[in-house]
Amino acid sequence: MKRLLIASIVTIVSAVGLSSAASAGTHSPKIDKREANQQGRIFNGVRSGALTPKETYRLEKQQANIRAQEAQFKSDGNLSKRERHVLNHRLNNASHSIYKAKHNGRHY
Repeated sequence: MKRLLIASIVTIVSAVGLSSAASAGTHSPKIDKREANQQGRIFNGVRSGALTPKETYRLEKQQANIRAQEAQFKSDGNLSKRERHVLNHRLNNASHSIYKAKHNGRHY
């Protein structure tokens, strides 16, 4: 039951976050695709039990911070090459965090 509740929360948070980032004004399909992919990986980790609630919360918070920074970068109507680099670097770190959390041997 708890696992289903967490999975529902993850889905809602990702849908709200991605829609708000997409409405920020600039088009960044590669970054958006990576964010969606990482949300899917987190969801799969929750569903399989590979992620504990604490790990899920930390990973979701990390994703939300990236989306917030993306929205901030897009607020001027332009996503510069440097800003894309920063977002991709943060997404690389988040991807590594997801992998580590899913493969650390802790199960829910």
